[in-house]
Amino acid sequence: MDLELITIGTELLLGFVIDTNAADLARALASVGARVVRRSTVADDGPAIEREVRDALARTGFVVATGGLGPTRDDITKKVVAGIFDAPFELDREYLDVLRQRFERMGRGPMPEVNRTQAEIPRGAAVLPNRWGTAPGLWLEGPLGVVVLLPGVPREMRGLLEHELLPRLKARTGGDRARPVILSRTLRTTGTSESALAELLGPAEDRITPVTLAYLPSVAGVDLRLTSWSRPESEGTAALEAAVATLRPALGSHLYGEDEADLAAVVLAALAERGSKLAVAESCTGGMLSARITAIPGASRIFLGGVVAYHNDVKLRELEVPLDLLAEHGAVSGPVAEAMARGVGRRYAADASVAITGIAGPDGGTPEKPVGTVWLAARLGDTVRLTKVIYPFGREDVRARSAQAGLDLLRRLLQAA
Repeated sequence: MDLELITIGTELLLGFVIDTNAADLARALASVGARVVRRSTVADDGPAIEREVRDALARTGFVVATGGLGPTRDDITKKVVAGIFDAPFELDREYLDVLRQRFERMGRGPMPEVNRTQAEIPRGAAVLPNRWGTAPGLWLEGPLGVVVLLPGVPREMRGLLEHELLPRLKARTGGDRARPVILSRTLRTTGTSESALAELLGPAEDRITPVTLAYLPSVAGVDLRLTSWSRPESEGTAALEAAVATLRPALGSHLYGEDEADLAAVVLAALAERGSKLAVAESCTGGMLSARITAIPGASRIFLGGVVAYHNDVKLRELEVPLDLLAEHGAVSGPVAEAMARGVGRRYAADASVAITGIAGPDGGTPEKPVGTVWLAARLGDTVRLTKVIYPFGREDVRARSAQAGLDLLRRLLQAA
């Protein structure tokens, strides 16, 4: 089944709201064999919505649209699509009662009269009950094709997608045995560039056909997305397994996990295997590394604590960084990063530690140490590994990449131990 996605909302076009609905829909629809062949976004404008829906129906005959189902004046999607299907509105008194009861249960007092419009349903449309909000989803079908309308609020959209739309699509595509299935696996890498990986994997890419490979760079590294479209599902699973087995050896130490793996969780697991404890010292990241670590459930069993040593006085007092090192090399230097890692290790009696010091910008750089210069140190016992990086990005990007790089430096040190 080929279909098109239309996300509706002026705020999406202006960039005030990030369109997560299209991505969530595309992934979920692929899992039931529905192929998204086009995605578009339009403003809360009647003629624009009508043109986009009519054009999409003419191309594929099946459209899923989100947004514009609320009770306010700018929510016009339902009205426009009802006009396309020549379906006058009829009041669904049963759903109106549901809405009133929902307002009472939430303690909001009587339902505002404006919400009554959400119980007005185009004639012939199937209602997709919304247990997460007030706007019901709608399924309209006629000679032109099918239009499914879902709320724009992401939590409501995802609820209707999972519990209402996907079951209907599974039935429509003939059940699990008949439908082709899109399956994906992700190999997560860090510490190397997209181009370096492409060069590394070049010969292997031809050997994994018909599985496709996509490179997805981010501040965390480069994800390698492997995708298979097959019938039955078991064939796709086997093809992905073979592709992963082909690529893994070539990736070597750059690979740190699969699918939703988090580098902080990988590092904590490696430390737990050794029975080791961790402490961190941060300057330019200002606690971002600690936040990454403590976001992992169970981190308290491994992570002892950290010091945000932003000012040199704190480096001297809390981490016992020698004054002569700061005077001779400056705060952003290899010797100071090493002293920070050793100092925080002593302070917390930690077996392992990570230290980060750098110039996040936008000011503070020099010709010798431009903005984006970061020194990192990872320590395991008496062994310290140092690295210097220069990130030519904005302040937040430098900080996020530095936290990731600090975790990766310790991961590689643990692997080598």
